[in-house]
Amino acid sequence: MLIPATFLFALVLAATNPGLPNTAFEHDQAVLASYRAELAQLRSSGRPSFQMPRPEYFLFGMGSRPKFIYRNGELVEWPSLRVSHRWRVEKQVIVPPSYSVWITTADGTVHIFEDESGISIEEGNKKTTLAQSRIKLPSFSGEHFPNVLRVLHQEILVGTVEGKPVPNFLVYSKPWYRDGAMAAMVLRRTGNVGLLRDWILSLRDPFDHNNAGRSEGDNLGEVLYLISCVSDKNHPLVPAVLKAVDAFKKQDYIVGSTDGAEHPVYQTKWLKFGMQSLGIPDSAFVVPKMQDSYASLFWWALKDGQIGPEFPKDAALKYPYLAWARDHLSGERTGPVTAGEYPLSWEADASEADYRGISIIGDDFVKTRLAAPHSWHAAEMFLALSNEETAP
Repeated sequence: MLIPATFLFALVLAATNPGLPNTAFEHDQAVLASYRAELAQLRSSGRPSFQMPRPEYFLFGMGSRPKFIYRNGELVEWPSLRVSHRWRVEKQVIVPPSYSVWITTADGTVHIFEDESGISIEEGNKKTTLAQSRIKLPSFSGEHFPNVLRVLHQEILVGTVEGKPVPNFLVYSKPWYRDGAMAAMVLRRTGNVGLLRDWILSLRDPFDHNNAGRSEGDNLGEVLYLISCVSDKNHPLVPAVLKAVDAFKKQDYIVGSTDGAEHPVYQTKWLKFGMQSLGIPDSAFVVPKMQDSYASLFWWALKDGQIGPEFPKDAALKYPYLAWARDHLSGERTGPVTAGEYPLSWEADASEADYRGISIIGDDFVKTRLAAPHSWHAAEMFLALSNEETAP
């Protein structure tokens, strides 16, 4: 939907001047214009571009709220895929930073929106509440990309299913420790990590066994960090994690499988960070000085100058969290940006994802083996674009 610049200026002025008309729709149009300006600036930095398949859609259901998928004039419940509402759309405007969809029908205007208290539909003089629960949705005012951060935060929150942080709820049925830990870094900043509390307190296995059933070495530190977000070293899983370390220890570092390869720098840094997060002495472990293509994925602590090689362009487009993470240390801009407005994060061609689940969005997502949004990618982007230099 193209909006004349003069009209956009009037909308922005109305949104910021209480003496002028300021309807909810005008406010959202001003927000959308500001968001598009932020995206244009982000794309002008020289990052690779990625084209999402159509159609346009939006996901509702942040935190542990029920999930709804809006696309093509329909609001679909998940996981039943029952169409709860349907409209004959003349025009639609999706405003991702406002967590909102505006629909023009022959009968008037429909507004679907989500805020800190719940999910609602306003249609004429009638308001319908679809879900109620409290979450924290900061405005990120003072940040360089406040609207982009709001969308990335939403993409992480919408991936929380029954208190569990799944990478994408349409194609993954279980949480991953790695993705969950990165999401928790963001949720800890925004005051929402408590959403994961019950899940973290229930953990009893040092490994998530999600990657071809393997016990991956980086899980040890990741689960210790997750525990530190809501508990302490008295969590019943901690002794089991420390015992499991023995099977991975080699001299004074650990090494094992992560994504089907050995990544001793990445794995040892995660272990040390997880132990430090719980106040457990970690001096018995030293980050090795050796080649590790995942070395740059751990960027927020234990900085020793080790940066892994640049990821191939194909890998960076399929698994954009790899490139965005490396950019933290390299200062480069190899992390790709979508050419669309929502979602901003994605993952493609993942070995453990079941892409049949995203057919509700569109067959092209299944054919291209694409899941969007994706919590790890959203977290890496959020942490890179935030004014704060380190993760919690």
